Amino acid sequence: MKIVGLDVFRYDVGYAHGTYVMSGDRRASVEDGTVVRIRTDEGIEGWGEITTLGKVYLPTFPEGIRTALKDLGEALLGQDPTNILNVNAIMNATLMGQTFAKSAIDIACWDILGKSLDRPISALLGGVINPRFPIYEAVPLASPEAMAEFIQQRRADGVNRFQLKVGNNPFDDIARTKVCVNAGNEETVIVADSNGGWSLAAAKLAIQGMAGLPVYVEQPCRSTTDCILAHRNSALPLVLDESIVDNDEVYRAKYEANAVSINLKFGKLGGLTNLVRARDLVQDLNMAVSVEDMWGGDIITAATSHIAATTRPESLLMTPFFNDWTDGHTAGYSPRSQNGFGSAPTAPGLGIEVDAGYLGQPEFVVGQI
Repeated sequence: MKIVGLDVFRYDVGYAHGTYVMSGDRRASVEDGTVVRIRTDEGIEGWGEITTLGKVYLPTFPEGIRTALKDLGEALLGQDPTNILNVNAIMNATLMGQTFAKSAIDIACWDILGKSLDRPISALLGGVINPRFPIYEAVPLASPEAMAEFIQQRRADGVNRFQLKVGNNPFDDIARTKVCVNAGNEETVIVADSNGGWSLAAAKLAIQGMAGLPVYVEQPCRSTTDCILAHRNSALPLVLDESIVDNDEVYRAKYEANAVSINLKFGKLGGLTNLVRARDLVQDLNMAVSVEDMWGGDIITAATSHIAATTRPESLLMTPFFNDWTDGHTAGYSPRSQNGFGSAPTAPGLGIEVDAGYLGQPEFVVGQI
């Protein structure tokens, strides 16, 4: 099998609940999404997605991703997409870094591999051991009352895991967290996520003020080093996310930061291949793991579901169905969550049928048209 063409689509991915707010007044109502379709000489197509969360969340932006996809696509023409290790080797020899662009291609190749073998990606990863997993939703940064109301509404729909957006004034964030805890019950999982938004001093104050609450605290500061200092002497379980970009940082997270969980993202690591490796390392280190990406619709939701379904149930802290958060329904709103739980599709590859008509004409095409 050979790659004969790569189509790159741009589409708008709107937030389903109005405006998504993070620390530093970073806001999202509509994001600029990128979808990749890889076409082969055997007629099998594979789909991948990478959608950023603005331009100042992680070091990437949509136009840069699409520029990188041109170079990567040209380098992959004529190559076998089912030889995923070789695909990754070629991408790494073509561009240093650029993991966000590589991620969409890597996911699309896994989709093709599954379709060529008539097996879902979860089967290729070793099989489903987590057939029905709880999903979480992020709670946009707002007043304590508005955030508590959001939790109550989503709990009525079966969701009982939440990632609170904090990271502004630490005393306000303490108040937000306390009210949100009271909006749940003894089974509610709450992570107070600063997204690196606190200064070292603010993080210290916030973590001290949350002492005794049944919550996790996630990425209090931008760097792993500052997170270590901010969390020192705290009994709150620590989650790290944005600063974890390789295995060295995973080991630092456990042995220096005393973190109990790592949040892994497709784009940050370069795709499904590397995310699975990192997921397995985190599990083997007896840490919890969250699997997701920055943003997206049906395609990234399907990819996430296959990782979650092959993760040990006791190890999975958080995973979202982004297509519940957004209107990015490129595959007819599939897969679908049910009463706060998700599962992986059982059809070949990603297990979804992407509607190319929904996406319109490609922004550009590499290779054959």
